[in-house]
Amino acid sequence: MKLWKRLMAGVAAIGLACGLTGCSGLDSITGGKRIIRIAHAQSEEHPEHIGMLKFKEIIEEKLGDKYEVQIFPNELLGSAQKAIELTQTGAIDFVVAGTANVETFADSYEIFSMPYLFTSQDAYREVMNDTEYMQKLYNSTDESGFRVLTWFDAGTRNFYSTKPIHSPDDLKGQKIRVQQSPASVNMVKAFGAAASPMSFGEVYTAIQQGVINGAENNELALTNNKHGEVAKYFSYDQHQMIPDVLIGNTKFLDSLSDEEYDIFMEAAQAATEVELEEWQKAVLEAKEYAQNEQGVEFIDVDVQAFRDKVVMVQQDMLEENPNIVEMYEHIQQVNKKYE
Repeated sequence: MKLWKRLMAGVAAIGLACGLTGCSGLDSITGGKRIIRIAHAQSEEHPEHIGMLKFKEIIEEKLGDKYEVQIFPNELLGSAQKAIELTQTGAIDFVVAGTANVETFADSYEIFSMPYLFTSQDAYREVMNDTEYMQKLYNSTDESGFRVLTWFDAGTRNFYSTKPIHSPDDLKGQKIRVQQSPASVNMVKAFGAAASPMSFGEVYTAIQQGVINGAENNELALTNNKHGEVAKYFSYDQHQMIPDVLIGNTKFLDSLSDEEYDIFMEAAQAATEVELEEWQKAVLEAKEYAQNEQGVEFIDVDVQAFRDKVVMVQQDMLEENPNIVEMYEHIQQVNKKYE
């Protein structure tokens, strides 16, 4: 499997290099169409990939005489961090990545890494579906070379480990993989665990070899990424709701005609709608499979006990990053509607 992935990555890299350097014969192979390259870290069965297939369908249906969309899943073009850099430079056109990765390029996105930012799924979805409000944030990175088009539900993040976690005390001494986000690192430290930032694709082997005890993510990580084979305890502490976002190269987006841009935005919105529907089904299926086939034990915990441990993490973030204060206050107003 690893060999196959390396071979595919090599093929993808060769194709990418050809696209950048103008390899002889490329235009004839593609019929003169502009190739749109999209990278993401998930498998072909993941709701985000299914959403991007909808994106591809709409673009090629309405603009197929000009564009061909190619999707590279499973980190074939590198980790999320690397793929964002490639999108910035225009080496690829789009990437789907978590906002925890985006915040290293734009600190306004750090807001989503704040533990217990949202008090419910309803509040989370209302904020993210408020396209007019979110547009201010999405457009704020234009000078950095990229712009967010839409969001995808990545569920509620919880801890899973080779050891059961019933309370924050059970995290003490454990090594937990986190996303490359200072807020996530500080959160895990507040729980008494050691934070180990690493690429998502490295997590399975790291748990298997005992380099780390566990990670924090949604239920799909147990099944789509097979983490349930090596980590048998999943605790519903519900510490974060961090969306993934579809990021486009600003120069490419600005090169589109108004009509083309509207079609790309229509395709992005349709991708979100498909992903949201697929997500709900996928979570239920993943939990059932993890319990019955992988032997994962799901543990309900006292969420408030975990929330109390990270109050200072929230306060420190607001004091150290004034760019997140306005959005934090907006989200608190939405939270109150669902109390």
